[in-house]
Amino acid sequence: MKNVGEAPQEELAAGLRSDRPTRNRVARSILDHGPSTVTELAKRLGLTPAAVRRHLDGLLTDDVVEAREQRVYGARTRGRPAKVFALTDCGRDAFDQSYDKLAADALTWIAEQHGGGEAVAAFARARIAALADAYRAAVDAAPPEQRTEALAKALSADGYAATARSAPEPRTGEQLCQHHCPVAHVAEQFPQLCEAETELFAELLGTHVQRLATIAHGDGVCTTFIPKISTATGMSEPHTDTSDTSDTSESHTHASARTAGRNPA
Repeated sequence: MKNVGEAPQEELAAGLRSDRPTRNRVARSILDHGPSTVTELAKRLGLTPAAVRRHLDGLLTDDVVEAREQRVYGARTRGRPAKVFALTDCGRDAFDQSYDKLAADALTWIAEQHGGGEAVAAFARARIAALADAYRAAVDAAPPEQRTEALAKALSADGYAATARSAPEPRTGEQLCQHHCPVAHVAEQFPQLCEAETELFAELLGTHVQRLATIAHGDGVCTTFIPKISTATGMSEPHTDTSDTSDTSESHTHASARTAGRNPA
């Protein structure tokens, strides 16, 4: 005799299966847009906040997402930061079909047999150069004010789930955000991959850029700051700080590249 209110095992299993597509949509939205609040997910997916929380509970149980405090750029407002949900390494692996260990082993062999870190850096530059033509074509075809967005679209076509947006104050410029990195696990060991990518962004956009955060070092999003370029002079507008500005654009590019793949101090 079946107890009142007790669903048969088959019905429970069917309910879990029916939840799976929506749960995958929630995880995919976090992958595409980076760490997200319940409200942001509900708006993007057309779900109620209660429904989003239910799916997030399942993803938390499966170790696909984790909850963390929202990172605040600029002046912090009163009150606790909103809670955001980000993909875990396990969650990213569900979208990745890469040969991370093989790639890491190959780079380790290159470093040991052919000149250490500089050999790995040479490989990283050669790798990114092979990918650069498509990015360069997209950027060159766009007007100056849309080049960061054009680069983001080209990166998204290669699986980086990239977006471009205005940088938060007090910075003047844009942020290129890569919400997914197919080589993140390898870049944890070999930051030269991030450095070569940052150098390419500077070359394509014609200005120095600054890598603010990377997935490889535990951040939810790879974030690159691109200062606003004056349309009158074609030069980057000066940054509002007290640092020495006597360096050339080229030296800024190399300095930014050296900090790629590292969390800002």
